[in-house]
Amino acid sequence: MRDRNTNGSEESGQTFGAPLDLNLLRTFLTVYRTGSFTAAARLLGLSQPTVTTQIRTLERQLGRELFERRARGVTPAPYADELAARILQPLDALAMVAGAAGGAEDAPAEPVHLAGPAELLSRCVLPGLAPLVDKGVRLRITPGLTEPLLEDLRAGRHDLVIATFRPRGRTLTAVPLNDEEFVLVASPAWAQRLGAPASVAAALHGVPLVAYADDLPIVRRYWRHVFGRRLVRQPAVTMPDLNAVKAAVAGGTGFTVLPRYLCVEELRSGTLVLVHDPDDPPINTSFLVQRPGTSGNPHVALVRDHLLQAARDW
Repeated sequence: MRDRNTNGSEESGQTFGAPLDLNLLRTFLTVYRTGSFTAAARLLGLSQPTVTTQIRTLERQLGRELFERRARGVTPAPYADELAARILQPLDALAMVAGAAGGAEDAPAEPVHLAGPAELLSRCVLPGLAPLVDKGVRLRITPGLTEPLLEDLRAGRHDLVIATFRPRGRTLTAVPLNDEEFVLVASPAWAQRLGAPASVAAALHGVPLVAYADDLPIVRRYWRHVFGRRLVRQPAVTMPDLNAVKAAVAGGTGFTVLPRYLCVEELRSGTLVLVHDPDDPPINTSFLVQRPGTSGNPHVALVRDHLLQAARDW
């Protein structure tokens, strides 16, 4: 038997004794998408106390807790997922109608804010977006590391983020974009000195290592996956720019591990040489991430769909 709340709702199949304020639902959906009262207030042009008051008012009307307060932001309570699923499409559609009616017909769409790893953006993403720019799409590109970019996405500073891992939680939606293969490379001179050793890992022990960072995130992953062992050594050179790492190795400074997309031309020309070619190279999947629902900017969907199609050829 289902329990009926005093406001006319039922435990299953929620009904309301009185219509809910659309402004409260809009605030709820913004908090749900951003995972933060502060970020929602910024997007809505309200003060944080106003957002907090509106959410508490909606919770009293529904007789349900919608968010669990955390040290950093909020987490949707189970009922919040149900409510968001019911109102997301209608409110987004209403926002698009209101936006179309309220603005000039010839007003350009807002820029699409896209963020991701600098190397992937410069090598694959930006060249592929040229046809959209020719059609009038405006872009604002931000390079960076995945974790802070996802925080900015939750706060409404980006529309789309290319992430190197799938984000946790339910405040963002992610779809696989592409798989990048990692390759172990060196200059032709170093490859010739190594020859064809019985153990590549052992042969590289005395060769200078060029890496993205001191903790060797890419190289260590390659060692664990391919050689089944932990890499314990210090890099000779570090540079938080994979293009610079590639340039250093191509110039004769030791060896490194790179995404294949970043060095395919160098491998083809012989500027870089594969030191090892395993049957099962390490693969990392990148994800295209955005806040749930439909953006009020139609160009966001255009860029998203174009990227998903273009990534098949990266």
